[in-house]
Order: sequence, then C-alpha cells, then structure tokens
Amino acid sequence: METTTLWKPSETWIQHTNLTAYAGWLRQRGYSFDTYEDLWRWSTADLAAFWQSIMDFFEVCYTGEATEVLSGAMPDCVWFDGISLSYAEHIFRNATADRPALLCVNEKGDTRAVSWQVLHEQTARLNKWLKDHGLQKGDRVAAVLPNTAEATVSFLATNACGAIWSCCSPDFGTASIVDRFAQIAPRVLILTESYSYNGKRFDCLQTARHLKQQLPSVEQVIIIASERHADFVWWADVMESHPEAVLGFERVPFSHPIWILFSSGTTGLPKAITHSTGGILLEQLKYGTFHNDVKPGERFLWYTTTGWMMWNYLHGMLLCGATIVLYDGSPAFPDLLTIWRHTASLKLHHLGTSAGFLLANRKAGITCSPLDLSQLRSLSSTGSTLPPEGFDWVYEHVKKDVWLVSMSGGTDVCSAFIGGNPWAPVRKGEIQCRALGCKLEAWDENGTAKTGEVGEMVITQPMPSMPVYFWDDPGQRRYRESYFDTYPGVWRHGDLIMITSGGGIVVYGRSDATLNRGGVRMGTSEVYRAVEQVPDVLDSLIVCIEKPNGDFYMPLFVVLRPGHELTDTLRQLIVQTLRTQCSPRHVPDAIIAVPEIPYTLSGKKTELPVKKILSGKSVATSLQPGSLRNADALQFFRELYYQTQTP
Repeated sequence: METTTLWKPSETWIQHTNLTAYAGWLRQRGYSFDTYEDLWRWSTADLAAFWQSIMDFFEVCYTGEATEVLSGAMPDCVWFDGISLSYAEHIFRNATADRPALLCVNEKGDTRAVSWQVLHEQTARLNKWLKDHGLQKGDRVAAVLPNTAEATVSFLATNACGAIWSCCSPDFGTASIVDRFAQIAPRVLILTESYSYNGKRFDCLQTARHLKQQLPSVEQVIIIASERHADFVWWADVMESHPEAVLGFERVPFSHPIWILFSSGTTGLPKAITHSTGGILLEQLKYGTFHNDVKPGERFLWYTTTGWMMWNYLHGMLLCGATIVLYDGSPAFPDLLTIWRHTASLKLHHLGTSAGFLLANRKAGITCSPLDLSQLRSLSSTGSTLPPEGFDWVYEHVKKDVWLVSMSGGTDVCSAFIGGNPWAPVRKGEIQCRALGCKLEAWDENGTAKTGEVGEMVITQPMPSMPVYFWDDPGQRRYRESYFDTYPGVWRHGDLIMITSGGGIVVYGRSDATLNRGGVRMGTSEVYRAVEQVPDVLDSLIVCIEKPNGDFYMPLFVVLRPGHELTDTLRQLIVQTLRTQCSPRHVPDAIIAVPEIPYTLSGKKTELPVKKILSGKSVATSLQPGSLRNADALQFFRELYYQTQTP
C-alpha cells in the first residue's frame, strides 16, 4: 500500500522530543532501541518492565510497595497492588506562578486566565466543603456542567477527597442524564443554571430540579448560578467559605476508581465504564508526553464537551505541565474559523478536534492562511476516521509544517490505542503508530494476526487504563460481553483496521456496522470517504441488511446541500464515484435523500439503530431513549420501512 508522505520530522525536532529523552533514559538503564517499532515491541512484550519504567521516569508519588507490577490476565488482571496514590496531587505538582493553569474561552471571545494559585484555592474550598458534608473515599460526585473552570475545580476537589467523579454535558436530555447517574447513586450533584451554545442561552433550572427529584441518593446539590436559589447550595457561597482551607490529597489504591464515564447507550442502558486512578495517571502521562509530545509551558486546547472522554483526556495535559484551554460553546459560532482564530490569538502549541469538524471545514472551503499559526506544533484528530482528503485539507489550508496526529481509542480506555509518533512521518490516510504498551493486532476470521490485510482490531495484552469494571455489573457480565465475548481473554474493540508494513494503521470503521455483502466485508468509512467528495453531498450513511432468504439490501442515505435535489444525474455521479474509488461491490442498491443522519451524543454517526429499524424493529427497541442528539432523525427510516412493507 503506497501512501504519500505529508510531513517528516527533522533531526532537530526528533532530538528535542520527549520520546527521545525517554529513550535516552532507558539507555542509561541498559535498554537500547534503534527504532520506534523496537521500542514498541519491548513495551508490549515486557509489560512489567515497561510500566515500571513509566512509574520511575515520571517519578510518580505513592505510598506502600507493589507486590507485583501485574498479576492475572484480562479481564481480571491487577496492576501495582499494594500502592496508593492521588491523581490530583500529580496535577498540582506542576503549579507555578510563571503561567496560568487554565485559559477559559467562550463563544463571545471572552478569555479568562485562571492562575495555579486561584485553581488551588478554589479546589481547596470545595474540597473542604465536600468533606464537611460527609463525602468520603469511594462516594460519587456527579455533575452537569459546561466546559468551564468550575468543572475543573469540581473534578479536582472530588478527586482530592478520594471520591469518584462523573459528568454529563448540560445539552444531554434529562432522561439521558438520569439513565447514567441513577446507576451510580451519587451523594452530591453539581449543576449549572444555564449554558450558551450557538449564540443562544439555555436555561437548566428545570433540569436541575428534576434531577434532584429523580436521584434519591443525592444529599446535596450545588448550583452555579447568578443568584441564590432556595432549593440549592449556591456555588458562590461555597467559594466564599473556608478561605484558609488547605488542600490535602487522599491517596487511594492504584485500582481505586477515578471516574465513571458512560458509553453512548444507543442499543441499551449506557455502560458505566469505571477507570482506575493509577491506570489513568500512567496512561495520560505516557500518551500526552510521548505521543502528543506536550512540554511544560505549552498551551493545549481540545474542543470537547464535559460529556466526552476527551474532556478527561484534556485534563491529563495538566500532568505534562501544559496550560489547558477550556472552550465553552459551539466551534462553528459565529463561523467555522472561530477555533482557528483562537488558535492564533492564544498562540496555541497543540489543538485537538474531531475528524467531523475538519471535514466540515473542508466542505465549507475554509482556509486558515490569513491567520498566524506559527506557534501551532500539533493538530490532533479523533472521534471518527480522518480520511485522506482530511489530511490533504490540513496541509493545504491549515499549516504545511504541522504535525497531524490522527488517533483512535475510546471511552473504554480514556485514551488512544493508536496515535502520534513524533519520530515518524505523517502519511496520508494513516495513523502513525500503535501506542507504547498497547499490544494491538489485526486478526482474520481464524484469529491470526495479519499485516497488510483488513482485520478485526484486538488488544492481546492488558493495559492499566482498561476499565477495572462497569459500575453495578454483577459478575462483570456486561464488561465481558462488551470486549471478551468473541475471543476469550482478548479484547475485541469493534473496529476494522489494517496495519501496514511500515507500522502505520488504517481504520475502516466499526466492525458491527461492516457491510457484509455476499461474504465480502467492507468498511463503512470507505464509502463515506468517497461519497462525501461529491460536492452536492453534505453527509451520508450506509447499512447492509441481511434478508431472511439470504439476500442483501444495501441502501445509501445522503444529506444534500440546501437547494440541491437527488436527480438521476447526481445518483449516477455517486455510483460512478463509488465504483471507481472503491469497487463495484460498494455500489448501493438504492440511494435515498434524507433530512439528517442520526448522531450519538458524542457526535458519531450511528448505523446500527438504522439497520435495526429497516429490519423491522421499532424505534424503541432499536436504541436507548435519549442516546442520540437528534433522535427525530430516525422517524424517516421508520416511515421508509413501513412504505416498503405496503403491498
């Protein structure tokens, strides 16, 4: 598979990377590696030595002594049993008067710097308030907050208590929030009075009152508001209390939960994915430092809401000594250049976003050439597959010498399995490498690892940031079904990938949405990449439905630009594009215009509910209510199914 090289690190760049510093540190201890692949092989063959080296290289603070680095096998392995540590303690190790901890930006362009001193003081005051109201190690604190400094303070104060954090974005529906938080029985809720998005203000008071009623475990509710409300504790009162509070850090066992994240829940109750304190600490130190090459004093913005795992990932950059930028609002308000303007004005070193956002910029013909992006070193993309055209757009219209870090991971590990390698070139359409400590392979139907062939993405050795369990999951039934039902003892992630001979990775989409046409498996991302090059097409979705008689029906649904119609000429253009760029097998049985494509709350298009509806299942049984940000989009597919059943 030949690909075009779009960026290549200079020798000076390579010598100044954190990865080179780590390799030199290892060399002093008797380990020598000529290439990244050699380093990766060691990191996945000798897990105990590698993860102990991460503990030692970053001088992780802990009490106790580990009997073993790793004992047991997936999914029942135990890491660093016998030691206790604190995530928040490691965040505040980087406190300095030389630079702010946070830069908070909103849609209006207002920017507020939060110093390490202020972050420390506010965290200490909330921490003291929580402990005074009985919060103990292992209790849950749940929040419904926008991406603001108050969310960061709330998380750090919770963590410093040894309590467990969980958060939803305020744009989640009330039922969706209850579905999540009812599973974990929080003692404290922290809510916002309102939030702004796309130039509009949204009131959340009714949501707050409803949540208070629907979550009987909640004993205290704090609200961030412009004034007091009789039925809530006012955030401002908490911040004014205990001005002399001293922030202490409750160290917890390595495997003690740090937070509970939730899956999208499109096909069932959202899974309450519970991560360990030590596992997340080590993974974020490793990935941010080596795979994003973040250095102390740099500025890092990842566009995210508090309900997406990338919010948690972003806060890991504080572990690297970075100033993190919290953007609250729509990335496209008042226009798609908004984030790029902030990148220039704030002199960001690292920017992270989604593949969907980059492709939307490409579709809209956006160019960043008038902006000064000279400080920008890396641009990261995740959330879905970034196709080759996305790579081209970045290097043609953002910056020619930027390091494009396409990455793929998930809420499941709150990190990336595959991502950036600062020693390697960026090749169009490829993710650069498998992350250190992640034994990832592409397996064929017989469970054989393949190179240069599309296969099922599996992880054959444990990682510390894999979930310790799902909350309220007796016998780990849902946990095992989610990852280990296909290959016992081996994590199946649910993606189709190909590992190239050069060590790069190409992602072809979700394997549960694979287009299986007559026994030939095809990734949906191939179709989207081709179809969405057609100028009149804004968005698309394809499914393949297996008929009871063994036949297959593969319709393609397209969202067209305003003012355009799905004419026979446009249909032929789409067919020809698929035939030439993919193969004749990729040509759909029908092309149908739809008003919109269904997306999850985290912004991923979702094929499975559509496939179920077109197979005859009701909307109610095809997805969990409230799991989509635009559930009304499914009604079109339900009506389409009934039309096809009419005699």
